[in-house]
Formats: sequence, structure tokens, C-alpha cells
Amino acid sequence: MESATASTYPSRHRLRPGVAAEHPGYKWWALSCTSLGMLLATINSGTLIIALPDLERSLHTDLLQLVWVILSYMIASTVLVLTAGRLSDLFGRKKAYLAGFAVFGLASLGAGFSANGTELILWRIVQGVGGAFLFANSGALVTDAFPREQLGLAMGTNTMVAAIGLVLGPVLGGVLVSISWHWVFWFNVPLALAGTLWGAAVLHELAKRDPVRGLDLAGTSAFVVGLTGLALGITRGGLSGWSDPVVIVGLVAGAMLLPAFVAIERRSPAPMLDLTIFQDRMFSAATGAAFINGLSRFALMFIFVLYFQGAQGDDPITAGLKLTPLAIGMLISSPVAGVWADRRGSRALAALGMLVGAAGLALMTTLQPDSPYWQSTLWLLIVGIGSGMFNSPNTAAMMGAVPAQRRGIAAGARTMLQNTGAVISIAFVLAIITAAIPKDVLFRIFSGLTKGMSDAKLEPFIHNMHTALWVLAATSVVGAFVSLLRPAHAGSGQARVAST
Repeated sequence: MESATASTYPSRHRLRPGVAAEHPGYKWWALSCTSLGMLLATINSGTLIIALPDLERSLHTDLLQLVWVILSYMIASTVLVLTAGRLSDLFGRKKAYLAGFAVFGLASLGAGFSANGTELILWRIVQGVGGAFLFANSGALVTDAFPREQLGLAMGTNTMVAAIGLVLGPVLGGVLVSISWHWVFWFNVPLALAGTLWGAAVLHELAKRDPVRGLDLAGTSAFVVGLTGLALGITRGGLSGWSDPVVIVGLVAGAMLLPAFVAIERRSPAPMLDLTIFQDRMFSAATGAAFINGLSRFALMFIFVLYFQGAQGDDPITAGLKLTPLAIGMLISSPVAGVWADRRGSRALAALGMLVGAAGLALMTTLQPDSPYWQSTLWLLIVGIGSGMFNSPNTAAMMGAVPAQRRGIAAGARTMLQNTGAVISIAFVLAIITAAIPKDVLFRIFSGLTKGMSDAKLEPFIHNMHTALWVLAATSVVGAFVSLLRPAHAGSGQARVAST
């Protein structure tokens, strides 16, 4: 219908960018919009992490609040991403994606006006709501637009854009912090506005609406309270001790409600997480690997911000520049890995990417406060290459394994599991890093005020950092084995056909 309109009224369609949904070039227009969303999300992550020491000084937050500036966004986007995916399957992915841009932009504006840590955490939760709608629909929109044999290329391109965001984010964060910490949030506003307008102009609704209606409020509530309790218990336990009543209640809530969530989903007529999609071996193995990837990778930037600005005493701009090799490695390997997976399959490549990342993480345990820059550069580059080798083939395999009308919820499940791994990762790493370190030393490390501090006082932090890196490396090795559990396939030549 739309293509007929375009031919009948060509002058009308010249007033707006983009092409009809049936046009062969539409897939690239859709990819441009989802790539903008990916750029926004990754730049925001990098700029904020590099700004943490400055936020701690400017807003007078304690260490727990500082960590929850990150975790509040991640938990909100994680627990709502499946609901966002469900709503997009019911009411349309384009509408949901545009709503994500708009909410993210408004929350960024509010976050820049925060007067204290509590206000900032609340705005970050709202940002997480917008992020959930972006995460849940980005992969689904790309999968709708691209033929199966080009999915790896498309996901590789999205991952490459994410890597560009990771390159720019820390450096941009250092520059913005030198002006004012408020701009770490305000710079998101024009990007979010551009994404809203661009998506409205070029995107089309291609997927059929899911005929099964309804929302799973019981399951959503169990997951929200369970994951929040688990993250709060782990992060607070490292700082306040594991006998703290809040820690105990949080851990018990996680231990009881997360399994209860699975039981609720099995019985719900319209579940938040449709467990039947995990009956596909490709999808279940790929999502399991995505969860482990979140566990083994996300805390890395957090560790290195503390290492560069804390242990090595770098300013934010220098620390941002030192983090760029991680993203450059992803930038190099992601598109190549996507094309390779389209032609030869994803199983071996995803597993190899996990092992390459594990090797880089293990090598990082050689770093000391006075280690030369080339060492951290090389190890970060290796981990980045491994991440790029894993991410795009794994995502393409996962999204290609489900029927078209279930891609919204499948994209949500992927993001939920990966982000759940990331939440647990940063909470667990914080507990390791803060163990048995005097509070005054921790304060100076988290605030970036360690100049003049002796290596002896920094040694407990370095020891704990090495322990955390060994745990992340071992987790990555487990991820390689999980990646090998998926069925073998040979890309476009012998593509598996999703069951319908």
C-alpha cells in the first residue's frame, strides 16, 4: 500500500527522508536509526563512568550512592526491557522505539539539574525506562528489516557503532567533566531529539502484532524486587558487612523471588518472559552466553576508571583516552566477525571471542600502579577484539532463531539476561574491590585523589582488582563452553529456519 502511494504521489515522499518499507534500501535507513540509538546508549555509559569521581566530589555522595548511579539505570532498563518488548509486540515497535528516545532525553535533562545523589538516582531510573524501550526494539527493528543472510553484517554494524560510542564516551566524558558534570547528562538531549525525529521520519512498522494480549504484572513485580534486592545485598555487603540486616533482606529477596519469577512465567497466560522461546537450542545457548558475557565484561570499565583515576592518578581526559583501546578492538573485530558469521556460522567464532577476552582479562592481572601505558593498552585491545568477535555473531544467531512476531520479546530477553549479568557483575566486583580496604583509602581511590599515596597503601586495592579480574576471566571461559552448546550452522548457505 505504501509503495503504491509513493509512486502515485512522488512529490509528497520527497518531503521526508527514507523509502517505502518494501524498498530494498529500507534496511539501511532502519539501521541508521537503530545505530543512532546504540550510539546514544554507549556514549552515555562511557561519559558517566569516567565522571564518577567528579560526581562523588560535586554531589557529596557516599560510595554506595555512587555505584547506584550506575546500577539504578541498569536495573530499571533490565527489569523493564521485557515489558517494553512485550508492549512493542502488542502495539508496534516504531512507537515504542520513539518513546524510548523521548523519555531518555527528558530524563537526561532532569538528571543534569540534580542537587544530590538521591535525585540523580531517581532521574537515572527514568532514564532506564527510556533505555528499556530502546534496547528492546533496536535488535528487533534490524531483524525485521534485514534478510536472514545479512543479519550478521547488520548486527556487526550496530556493534561497530557501539564501539565508536565507547571510544568517544570516556574522552567526551573527560572533556564534559572539565566544563561541568551537568553536561555529562545534558549532551544526551540533542541526540535523543535527533533520534526521535529521525525514527519518526524513516521507520515503518513491519511486524504483525502479537495476537496474545495482556501484561504480566505479577512476574514483572517479582523480577523487579528480586533483582534489586540481590544487587543491593551484594553491593552493600562489600561496604557494610554481610551481617547488615539490609544486606540479608536483599539477598533473601533475590534468592526467593527470582526463582518465583520463573514459576510465575510458566503459569501466566501472557508471561513477561515467554519461556517457550528457550525451547530452541540456538536461542537458549546464545542467550546463556549473552548473560555470561554481561557477567564477565561490564565491570571492566568500572575497574579501569578506578585504576586510572585512582591508582595511577590520571585526570578524566587522560583516563578516557586510556580506555579507548577496549572500544577500538571492538571497532576492528565486530564487522569482520559479523560477515564471517553470515558465511560460516557463529558457534566457533563466539566461543573463540570469549577465550580471547579471557586471555586479555588474565593478562590484566599483571598491572601495577606504575605499569607503563602500553601494557594496559594492549590488554584492553585484546579484550575489545574478543568482545567484537562474540557480540555480533551471537546476537545475529539469537535473533534469527525466533519467528518474526516474537522478535520484540526475544530482543527483550537477550537484553534482560545480558544486563542482569552486568548488574551482578558490577555488584560482585564492587564487593571484591572494597573488601578489607580502609575507608579513607577507598574514598581517595573513588574520588580520584590518590596523588602522593604510597604503593603500600594502594596494594590492597591492586590485589583485590587482580582477584576480580581472575574471576571475570574464569567466567569468560565458562561462556566459551556455553557458546559451544549451540547447534552448528554454516551461515547463509545453510541457514536454520526459525520455527513458526
